[in-house]
Amino acid sequence: MAERIGARAFLKRLFDAAVAAADPERALAAHLPARPKGRTVVVGAGKGAAQLAAAFERLWGDPVEGVVVTRYGYACATRHIRVLEAAHPVPDAAGLAASAALLKAVEGLTADDLVVALVCGGGSALLPAPPEGLTLEDEMAVNAALLASGAPISAMNAVRKHVSRIKGGRLALAAHPARVATLVVSDIPGDDPALVASGPTVPDAVGRETALAVIARYGMALPDAVMRHIERAESEAPRPDDPRLARNETHVIASARLSLEAAAAEAQAQGVAAAILSDAIEGEARDVARVHGAMAREIAARGRPFAVPVVLLSGGETTVTLRGRGKGGRNSEFALSLAQDIEGLAGVTVLAADTDGIDGSEANAGAFADGGTRARLRAAGRDPAAMLADNDAWTAFDALGDLFVTGPTGTNVNDFRAVLIEAAR
Repeated sequence: MAERIGARAFLKRLFDAAVAAADPERALAAHLPARPKGRTVVVGAGKGAAQLAAAFERLWGDPVEGVVVTRYGYACATRHIRVLEAAHPVPDAAGLAASAALLKAVEGLTADDLVVALVCGGGSALLPAPPEGLTLEDEMAVNAALLASGAPISAMNAVRKHVSRIKGGRLALAAHPARVATLVVSDIPGDDPALVASGPTVPDAVGRETALAVIARYGMALPDAVMRHIERAESEAPRPDDPRLARNETHVIASARLSLEAAAAEAQAQGVAAAILSDAIEGEARDVARVHGAMAREIAARGRPFAVPVVLLSGGETTVTLRGRGKGGRNSEFALSLAQDIEGLAGVTVLAADTDGIDGSEANAGAFADGGTRARLRAAGRDPAAMLADNDAWTAFDALGDLFVTGPTGTNVNDFRAVLIEAAR
């Protein structure tokens, strides 16, 4: 039972089980492509790309070559595949160089060659490649506007792929006539591989009209040069029926669904029932938290729709519309918002964390909260409502020592949220 090991230790076990289910080597082993007659070239991008590359080398053996890009501090040792590092979530010049390196790696290939694309969350920011007439500063401005807009990831990527020479299937076109096998660790609600990292090797049917509609809907202020580019026909990315991509294959090898199921199994092994609410929840983090909080109160007070003890599990990717100037990420904001709905409730403990180990731009994966979080903040001279209004969840939980810090996990299947409701003690 959770009370025997402590609520926070119990929730950490569930997080660890979720991350283990997305282990790169385990995920890759069942999806290795057929070996080519010619070269095997690996390209990749994302916060878990280096770990995927190292695991692929162990499973594939020699010969193999290639290059992947990951976030600063997320690299690991590889034998043949070069690992580059760049900035996330706002692109930088190192990312620009990394995009050029990936495009260079797939130049001059033949129909006998194989390109293995290892793609996971975070790749969009790590692969800036502005089209002719635009600059890195333009792409950085686009990324900043997207992050501040509150738009869901699918909407953000509809815009990103129209301001790029590498996203939206363009890397796969650059590799033609080689066969491209894309292996995806999905951090996208619904697991559409074309949306993970803005699909550098996976096209979709979303056109520039959709991108323009997203920009208008969310009131994004983009540079004039970017708007002019998106409005032009040449901004269109390849479509899924492009004959040059006919031999390619795509597999989602790990996802939030599989990780939540692993966490549920671990909870049940510890004697606690688990209810998976959804693996594809989107929306404002603070609003999603209020729904989770209302459910927790109903369960704690009336034992419905689930009897205690129970842990509510959910995944997906919430968003944060920036209203203030504080520090934090969507998971810590979720936890701070939920704290107001469970205030005073004994026996309710929450862990909200990003499975890649980084929540937003800070070094924590997320945070713990419980029925006493807001009272402890007030006792420390902090106003929890004001901190939430200022998007300052990191500062709030740092003041309490309640940040959840894991370091880079080597994978990324998006948000992990667990709300444990036990009998009041």
